[in-house]
Amino acid sequence: MSPAPSPTRKVYGVGELTHKIKSILEEGIGSVWLEGEISNLSRPASGHLYFTLKDDRAQIRAALFRGRQRDMPFDPADGLKVRVYGQITVYERSGQYQVIVQTIEEAGKGSLQAAFEALKKKLEAEGLFDPARKRPLPRLPQCIGIVTSPTGAAIRDMLNILLRRFPNLHIVIAPVRVQGEGAADEIAEAIDRFNAWGNADVLIVGRGGGSLEDLWAFNEEVVARAVARSKRPVISAVGHEIDFSICDFAADLRAPTPSAAAELVIGRKQDFEEQLAHTARRLARALDGFRLTLKNRFLTCSRSWVFREPDNLVRQYRQRIESLKRDMANALRGAARERQQRIDEAGVAAKHLIQVRRQEARNRVDRLASQLRLLGPHAVLERGYSITRAADGAILRDAAQIPEGERINTLLAQGTVESIVDRITTEKHHGNENDTRQTTRPV
Repeated sequence: MSPAPSPTRKVYGVGELTHKIKSILEEGIGSVWLEGEISNLSRPASGHLYFTLKDDRAQIRAALFRGRQRDMPFDPADGLKVRVYGQITVYERSGQYQVIVQTIEEAGKGSLQAAFEALKKKLEAEGLFDPARKRPLPRLPQCIGIVTSPTGAAIRDMLNILLRRFPNLHIVIAPVRVQGEGAADEIAEAIDRFNAWGNADVLIVGRGGGSLEDLWAFNEEVVARAVARSKRPVISAVGHEIDFSICDFAADLRAPTPSAAAELVIGRKQDFEEQLAHTARRLARALDGFRLTLKNRFLTCSRSWVFREPDNLVRQYRQRIESLKRDMANALRGAARERQQRIDEAGVAAKHLIQVRRQEARNRVDRLASQLRLLGPHAVLERGYSITRAADGAILRDAAQIPEGERINTLLAQGTVESIVDRITTEKHHGNENDTRQTTRPV
């Protein structure tokens, strides 16, 4: 139901009403302390900082001008929980209310940032970010798979660059949601489908820039694990250069932007063609140089006296053979002389040794013979003793053994005496009471 027309009604202009609201806010609320999490942080060339301060119930735009940043003790970033002191006002051009920050201090990490760092720490401990797991990109991929939103600016930028660089490149797009509930599961499933298909040589996973909340699907564990288990190399291209995601750490290569990913995944076709042409020229020069080298070697060999006068080579080898034969004969004669000399020396030494041994044996025999002569019966006879034997040849040691009339023989030093025993007498001799004497007569 429309209000009734009135000549006294007040009609505000938009600017007038916005200005009135601004005055009410500035006078009624003024400057306050706020606590919340930084999101959508922007750093334009002016040096001012613009961001959204939010909690689980609401959000408010904030501006921190360059002059207020001189004594700032930390660097603001998305996901950081802060306390700010500033004036509540309205930016009249857009009609949005905001806080002009005068003081800012760190209050801790926001819930999203804390979740980000907790997951990063967990997956890093498992080795999902290990540089040793990173695989190189194919130099010239035939098929490139892209996991992103089919309607965003990122896919248009990537297709523009890829098709400009390589017009006949095969590109397959897996359309997924890149933010909001369920987006992470769609991204992970698309990566798995590409691997099951197996025809893509490399994958690009990403989206354009946005707030931490907008990019959060690429910070989910399900996406990180899908990237890590991919059999194909994965390039992560999430947000702007200052944005980092869990997907970046798990991927084989991080691109600062989707456009940069398109430039990294493949070079320009013209560059490849120029490189091939350059390589072909180098190969042709190398083959030509090798051919000339072989030709010169052939000409050198063909002009050699060996080929021009082969008899000289045969004569040279014959001379070497004759020289070797002479050297061998001389060596054999020298060896024979040396061996004969060694035999002669050994013979002389052996002869001398035999003579020495024989002389030693002769001297020993002479000594033994001399000792034997001294101990023999003839030496005793020479000293005046004699040996008397009975008729049967037995040596007599006791006169009582011989009866009277017995024939005996007495051996002297010179000759033998035969006699017959006439009588036998026994008398003491040299203290022996039983000495016996015999009286004999010669036969």
